[in-house]
Amino acid sequence: MVEVEALYRRESRRVLATLIRLLGDFDRAEEALHEAFQAALEQWPRDGVPASPRAWLVSTGRFKAIDAIRRNVRFQALEDVADLVEDIADERAPVEAAGVEDDRLRLVFTCCHPALAPEAQVALTLREVCGLTTEEIARAFLTTPATLAQRIVRAKNKIRTARIPYEVPGRAQLPQRLDSVLRVIYLVFSEGYCASGGDALTRLDLSSEAIRLARLLAELLPEPEVWGLLALMLLHESRRAARATPQGDLILLDEQDRTSWDAARIREGTALVQHLLAAGEIGPYGIQAAIAAEHARAAAPADTDWGRIVALYDLLLSLEPTPVVELNRAAALAMRDGPAAGLDAVDVILVRGELAGYHLAHAARADMCRRLGRPREAVAAYRQALALASLEPERRFLRRRLAELGARP
Repeated sequence: MVEVEALYRRESRRVLATLIRLLGDFDRAEEALHEAFQAALEQWPRDGVPASPRAWLVSTGRFKAIDAIRRNVRFQALEDVADLVEDIADERAPVEAAGVEDDRLRLVFTCCHPALAPEAQVALTLREVCGLTTEEIARAFLTTPATLAQRIVRAKNKIRTARIPYEVPGRAQLPQRLDSVLRVIYLVFSEGYCASGGDALTRLDLSSEAIRLARLLAELLPEPEVWGLLALMLLHESRRAARATPQGDLILLDEQDRTSWDAARIREGTALVQHLLAAGEIGPYGIQAAIAAEHARAAAPADTDWGRIVALYDLLLSLEPTPVVELNRAAALAMRDGPAAGLDAVDVILVRGELAGYHLAHAARADMCRRLGRPREAVAAYRQALALASLEPERRFLRRRLAELGARP
């Protein structure tokens, strides 16, 4: 049934988040979610779609969970079964939680609890909040699906055994929990803005959800880095329509139709950056937003202030000395001082071996070699990038570059 399939894509994670609140258990909620949608497939064609499909799914899932507990009565003491049923919250509680008590925001904080390992926090959020498959998350983590699945199972067990509460923490505990939550939200956005694999360059559902979560978090905790992350995502998202052709092929930043950039998002994101800079309270997300704002304010590629962007990357490196930030600075350096300077900086990173498995590092080296008139090196680097890339639009772009150099993939 088309309506059920569309609703699953659009609403399943919201329904799951509410079921976790009602049932108090991830696995039980996931089973109830699937049983509720199966019931919808069976009943809605006969009875019609209910007036409030999400509320129907939540209520049905809750009753399915209670039925499952009672079916297991022969394996458990009667008082244990009664306790389990009693612990299931009343489905008459509002399905649409108001303000910061949003079920999906609660779920993010639960998944990002400090008792969980950082990699487990991200993996669990991508799986439970965003609905990515184990295979999709494994690609993002550069690991195997089996390893990733074990990580998620261990995280769920930890939540259960440690009795980690399903709630937004109190204001006193919020600051210490903020870094991991921001990191997770940005990873969700990144997966939506540039998917880790598959046929589509972007996933609007994920990037939109990340922006929504950031807005909720900003209402709850209006700290500079929350606003910085929101500004960064808005400025990146403003370019979505220009990043790919109607056929799904990648369009580089300097080739994009800037008239198709979303002016409203640019205004909002730029205003947030200006506020952060004026207040003198700017962290890594705010600095990245300031870099994105420099691109956004340039009417044409030639108008880009690359000196300002390199200076911002220098500041970012002082706060986050990571090889990916260093690679991005190298790309900006190539635009300010020429491809030879950028190539020297990229080679320093690659010689250290830190980004040997990162396709964008090899793609950046290939582009600089191409601009320097060194086709053999460019071809070798493009081939290395192609071997590592998993996103099909990026693979098509790399193959086109190789064809332009008269080389086969």
